[in-house]
Amino acid sequence: MPSLIAVGNWKMNTDISEAKQLALAISNGVPKTPGVEIVLCPPAISIGLVNEVTKQSNIEIGAQNMYFENNGPFTGEISPTMLNGLCKYVILGHSERRQIFGESNIMIQQKVVSAAYNNLIPILCVGEDLEQRNTQKAFAFVENQINDCLKDFPNEKPLVLAYEPLWAIGTGTAATPEIAQIMTHYIRVCLSKILSYEKANEISILYGGSVNKSNVMSFTNQPDINGVLVGGASLKADEFIQIIGEIK
Repeated sequence: MPSLIAVGNWKMNTDISEAKQLALAISNGVPKTPGVEIVLCPPAISIGLVNEVTKQSNIEIGAQNMYFENNGPFTGEISPTMLNGLCKYVILGHSERRQIFGESNIMIQQKVVSAAYNNLIPILCVGEDLEQRNTQKAFAFVENQINDCLKDFPNEKPLVLAYEPLWAIGTGTAATPEIAQIMTHYIRVCLSKILSYEKANEISILYGGSVNKSNVMSFTNQPDINGVLVGGASLKADEFIQIIGEIK
C-alpha cells in the first residue's frame, strides 16, 4: 500500500533565517501524527539547518537536486554522499531542471540510480507540456521519460514518482482530478512493466501542479494519487499545514 506523502519544494526561495522560521512554523503547526509523511525540500544551503530544527518532529528532509558522482571536479554540485545523514529524499528530473538547465533523461537516469544506491529515495518527476497534451502525445512522452529515467533502477530500492503536467505548473490552472488520475494510473502501469506489478503498487505517486488547500483533497481522493508535490503554497506555513490536513 503506497504511503501518503506531502512534499514542500521551496525552490530558490528563503535565506537561512527565513528557512529556519518556515521550518519551525510548519514543525510546530502540524499534528504529531498527521497520517501523512511530510517532506521539506529547502535550498541546499539550508538543508543542514532545517534538518536540525525539525529533528524532534516527524518531518523528513529532501534535497531539490544532486549530481550522480560521489565526488570529483564538479564545481558547484552536491553529491549523494554529501546528502547522506541530512536527507531521506531527493527530487530529480523536476520540470525546471529539464527545461531551464537542459537535463536529459540520460542524466536524470544516472542521478536516480546513484541516489538509490546511496540510500536516498528519489522523487522522480515526469510530465508533459501543453503541446504534447494537445497533440495526443502525452502518454507516449511520459512513458518514454519513465522508461529512460528508470533504466537499471534496483527493484529492491524505494522510489516515489511525481506527475507534474508542465502546463499546470505556476499557472494557477491545475489539471482536473480526472485528468491527473488517468495519467497517474498510466504511470503505475508503466512502472509495473519496468519493475514489477507488486513494486508498482507500493510506489507513491504524487500530483504536482498548482496544488492548494482548496483543491488538494480532490486530487488525493483519486485511487492512484498518494500525495502532492507542492511549490509556492509550501512557502506559507499556514497554507501548507492546511494542505497536509486535507490529504486523506
